Amino acid sequence: MGDQAVCGIIGVAARTPVANREWLAEGRDAMRHRGPDDSGEWWSDDFRVGLGHQRLSIIDLSGAAHQPMLDADASICIVFNGEIYNFMDLREELSGHGHTFRSHSDTEVILAAYREWGTECLSKLNGMFAFAIFDARKKSLFLARDRAGEKPLYYSATAHDFRFASELKGLMADPAFVRQVDRESLDCYLAMGFIPGERCILRGVKKLAPGHALEVDLELNRIRTWRYWQLPESNHTGAKTADETELLEELESLLEDAVKRQLVADVPIGVLLSGGVDSSLVTAMAARTGSHIRTFTIRFPGHGIYDETAHAQLVADHFGTEHLTLDANEVTPELLPQLAAQFDEPMSDSSMIPTFLVSQLVRGHCTVALGGDGGDELFGGYTHYDQLLWLYEKSRSIPIVLRRLLASTSSALLPVGFRGRNYLQAVGADLSHEMPLILSFLDARTRRKLMSGHQNWPTVAETIRGQCTSGSKDLIERATRMDFDTYLPEDILVKVDRASMLCSLEVRAPLLDYRLAEFAFGKVPSRLKATASGRKILLKKLAARVLPAEFDEQRKQGFSIPLPSWLKSGPWLDRFREILLDSTGSFFDQGVVQSLLEGQAKGRANSERLFSLVLFELWRHEYGISG
Repeated sequence: MGDQAVCGIIGVAARTPVANREWLAEGRDAMRHRGPDDSGEWWSDDFRVGLGHQRLSIIDLSGAAHQPMLDADASICIVFNGEIYNFMDLREELSGHGHTFRSHSDTEVILAAYREWGTECLSKLNGMFAFAIFDARKKSLFLARDRAGEKPLYYSATAHDFRFASELKGLMADPAFVRQVDRESLDCYLAMGFIPGERCILRGVKKLAPGHALEVDLELNRIRTWRYWQLPESNHTGAKTADETELLEELESLLEDAVKRQLVADVPIGVLLSGGVDSSLVTAMAARTGSHIRTFTIRFPGHGIYDETAHAQLVADHFGTEHLTLDANEVTPELLPQLAAQFDEPMSDSSMIPTFLVSQLVRGHCTVALGGDGGDELFGGYTHYDQLLWLYEKSRSIPIVLRRLLASTSSALLPVGFRGRNYLQAVGADLSHEMPLILSFLDARTRRKLMSGHQNWPTVAETIRGQCTSGSKDLIERATRMDFDTYLPEDILVKVDRASMLCSLEVRAPLLDYRLAEFAFGKVPSRLKATASGRKILLKKLAARVLPAEFDEQRKQGFSIPLPSWLKSGPWLDRFREILLDSTGSFFDQGVVQSLLEGQAKGRANSERLFSLVLFELWRHEYGISG
């Protein structure tokens, strides 16, 4: 729904004229998969500021929407990645203020909004975006990232210059770029499976956090970063008496409007219909627009337990969509180096594989697809929510001293991957205000052993995660806010962005419309999200209202692959062993890696842990990263 959609942006702002200007085009071209339809480069008259862009055309396919885009008097220049879903409304409002437009693009609307409102324009934008605006009048560079973090933005700042790019590979296209692991970030990765907040796996690089903006003053060589949006405080008093029927009405209305806005494009568009509650609700709302809806489901032949096609077909038939079931080819480990190269930071989530495969297959039929991401974080859908409540109920009568003793004993005596070990460790947390990491990859003790070859390894992940915990007394609110702020932007949305971008497919998430996020966290009480006996309660009530009567709302099937069975024997196990037991240059302690592999062979749950180490090693070798 804007012209540029899934694109790649890159830029530099320096204290003195940039001598090596070839780097910009090379960095831009390294992200060509993000936008193969067009590319552009712009430099300021004094060669201190350069902006580059790769474009995937979605709306206004004409040359008028080319980027980098200058305003009428050439004093402001923008590069933009994303979609502004309310750009037609904003265009009308800005026309009323006297602005004229040369294109039908949302990029030009952002330019006009910036001219009219300055950096305050961010509060007006409804969309997924990362953009940079150079203002020659102010001698400033203004960057911003969308509220949920759907679109990525990395940057590095030195005494000489400031650089940014949609993907790390854009920055690393410069051979002089320092490639060293940031140890605290790697510790977070090994503990949580992702790196939270503004931290980045590379030393000297940061991510602009979701809902944040940044301004570089070129004259004073000063950087200012600020948060322009955050989740609303929970209305505890109103939440207790919240009228369920009114909440359902508001949820339905917000979701319908979000889907309608996100179905606008000048290219073929579809819905990724997994057969679960979230994507089925998106399909239901899409069907209401009256437009021709295409839906897609992926099937992995030979893996019946992961087959969602019957559920998806039920929904597709009910709403009369043009439905396609796509069969994935056999997945081989040869795919891993390609994915490791594409993901800017190592990725621990093996569902990157089916996400990439579905993107690849769907791209053969359309350029834009709507998905169901965000429903779990907003409305309490993850299994660990009701498990945390159950744990709280069962453990709170036991003195905390005893619980902490049990947690530390189980950590010391039980091997990593032993089923239930993470829960026993979580018993040691005070669930009245803390947030245990049930989905822990490697605890502090194991990480110290794994990194024993690196002197003074900083086991800081638990402290960093503690800093991300909200002060709410409500356990579900604490858990959902934590996941919205960390797991969603650093795992789910990274996975979707990089996997779909590799195929030049744009994926949109109507459930992440910021009005829905504000509704979910500001108005919906925890009792309508998750209880000890159920999850996603309000969303399932909406499903009961709008989906076919035979639809099974209680079923929860994640988007996953049979990795544990692949690691029993054969090419996947061979490849994992070959990568991880490379004694010449392994980053990790070989004894610990060997014990994780042996544990997996004994039936312990180590497949995702091993996957995270494999992806790190492949990524490190691909980009020549040093310790």
